[in-house]
Amino acid sequence: MAVLAVAVVAALVVALAAPSTALRFTVRPAPMLLVAGVVLAAVVLVAGAAAARRRSRADAEVRHAQAAGCRAERDARRRFLARLDHELKNPVTAIRAAVAAGADGGDDAGRARATLVSQSTRLAALVTDLRKLAELETQEIEDEDVDMAEVVRDAVEDVTAQAVAAGGPRPDVVVTLPTVPWPLPHVRGDVDLLYLAVYNLLGNAVKFSPPGTRIEVRGTDEDGTVVVEVADSGPGIPPDEVDVVFDELARGRDARGLPGSGLGLALVRVIAARHGGRATLRSRPAQGTSVRLHLPTRRPPR
Repeated sequence: MAVLAVAVVAALVVALAAPSTALRFTVRPAPMLLVAGVVLAAVVLVAGAAAARRRSRADAEVRHAQAAGCRAERDARRRFLARLDHELKNPVTAIRAAVAAGADGGDDAGRARATLVSQSTRLAALVTDLRKLAELETQEIEDEDVDMAEVVRDAVEDVTAQAVAAGGPRPDVVVTLPTVPWPLPHVRGDVDLLYLAVYNLLGNAVKFSPPGTRIEVRGTDEDGTVVVEVADSGPGIPPDEVDVVFDELARGRDARGLPGSGLGLALVRVIAARHGGRATLRSRPAQGTSVRLHLPTRRPPR
């Protein structure tokens, strides 16, 4: 084909240069077909090699992504087991000491029994929360109309009442929910789980806020997404811990002396994900923390 094209161009040049000249061509089909076949084969080989290189690069990228995912999963598993070991070590040690003290009798027997009760209760709560977290990731959840404004008000009322019943000061919680030009939209989901998520956020805010400081709960409508934000004036979270606060059993350095298992934010994260949403957090040390629960107004298909 290339030879034929060259011949045609040459003929045109000669014809234009000498119009009276008569040209005669003899083209043999076999050589032309052979040349065309060679050219076509070369094109196919080049295209195939390029496609093979692209596939090889794509396969390498997939393998790299899979390896990175496996490493991240193994790292997350190691962190979880290390935290679980830490959470179990203290109550188990206390129970062993209480058993030994109770076996000796005397004045320490009463304290030993109290330690056994409190530490066994702590272990039972930890196991219950872990089981709840595992079930949340797989179980079917309700799909109903949920008024998030009502959920927020109920959670604030219950957290406040619990703090007062425990003998502490009444938390200063300010709730801001939109009413104009329209109220906070409803969402689709499980009202009990969404209540639990908001309750956990409020509970954390009350636990970490110094007495007398304000906690603000804000609801906003962001183009098809309901956002519930809980902001406190607590100690904040160090920058190196912000990325892991939603992990299971994650407890920051400043929280290790406070009650809790480190599963509250993990539950919030899973509940948000099961509703097609997400949870985000911003924090500044010595200033406070803001956690936002993002929920779509229309639940995505599962």
